[in-house]
Amino acid sequence: MKKAILLFYLFSITSVFSQNIEKSLLFKDSETNLPIEDVTVYIIKTKQNLLSNVDGLVIFSLKDPTIIKVTNASYAPQSIKSINLKDKANIIFLKKNVNDLDEIVITKQHPQQILKKVVENSIKKLTVPARLKVYSREFFKLNGTYTYYNDGLINFQISEKNKNFDTTIFVDQNRSYGLIDQDVQDDLLGYNLNDIMMNYYNFKYLNPILESRAKKEYDFIIKSNADNDAIYTIFVTPLDETTGLRDDFKIIYDKKHKMILEVSSFVSPMTFSKLKENKSEGAKNVFKSLFKAIYKVQGDDYYLISSKEEIGFNKIIKKQLKKFEVRNYMVTTNFNTQKFSYKESEVFRDKALFNKKNTILSDYWNNSGITATDEENQIIVDLDSENWF
Repeated sequence: MKKAILLFYLFSITSVFSQNIEKSLLFKDSETNLPIEDVTVYIIKTKQNLLSNVDGLVIFSLKDPTIIKVTNASYAPQSIKSINLKDKANIIFLKKNVNDLDEIVITKQHPQQILKKVVENSIKKLTVPARLKVYSREFFKLNGTYTYYNDGLINFQISEKNKNFDTTIFVDQNRSYGLIDQDVQDDLLGYNLNDIMMNYYNFKYLNPILESRAKKEYDFIIKSNADNDAIYTIFVTPLDETTGLRDDFKIIYDKKHKMILEVSSFVSPMTFSKLKENKSEGAKNVFKSLFKAIYKVQGDDYYLISSKEEIGFNKIIKKQLKKFEVRNYMVTTNFNTQKFSYKESEVFRDKALFNKKNTILSDYWNNSGITATDEENQIIVDLDSENWF
């Protein structure tokens, strides 16, 4: 009898997971109850990476039982058994491992020198050769109205060449909706796919604070937390007397292994308030700028998991003031170290997806690694309904 009950239970479990079942995870801060963006979700069975959106939401499908790994540099990691997700929609509370009572770390070396060593070591540790399957999407707004959108599934094959990184690109699928005015095409600041991975793998965005003169222009502080001394954070902020468009930087890294986990930067309102507007033809006056890249350590592998860039600026074109806003996202949905075999004709050589004709073979955006918000979905629907393409 017990054997029959056990067999029935096992059969029930198998039946439940014999078909794809949609699940959602909503991540919230355990103290504030606010949604958490940029939580990395790794499905062990399918080796799929996902990232929570601005609402803290991740949606995915499961066929077989699996372990789900949840990580974010600012929160304690969690492992979730899929069989414990009883409901279609699930709320997951994460506990911060970094709080407002961070302790300043006193070091013999200048924090910039420590940062340089961390960057150098991180570059050496990045796994190459490697293949990243990436979902990319971009929103373009002109004069306050969304006028263009594109997304696509892209394969980046990264190899080492002359002690540097080399990238071969393949586009599986892509779509574009909207219209780009000929006068503003040069200002569609989407990802330059030809060099974007090299920039991320060389940590090019940190170059302004790695130069020797940066010590006179920025304040460098390293902070730790008593509850989690394995993670250090370097804050780099422009000094009050400095001028020009300078970012505030935040670098989170693994103290023991000296590997960067997260890099972010933004231009603060205080910095913007010091800038003088340039009203000459063609001049760009930036009013918003932010960047964030997340890197993942998975066993012996270390690679880029996601990036986000936003920029907004005003520009005078033919004596008319035009307002530009661009949002770009990338998520590495799958990673492996196997190389592609390919024909040269299959390699994508353009700079951006908006130069490529639509190739839609499936609803790939529904398994993209990042769930579109209701607002984003409406933007896409509205642009698609215009039938410009």
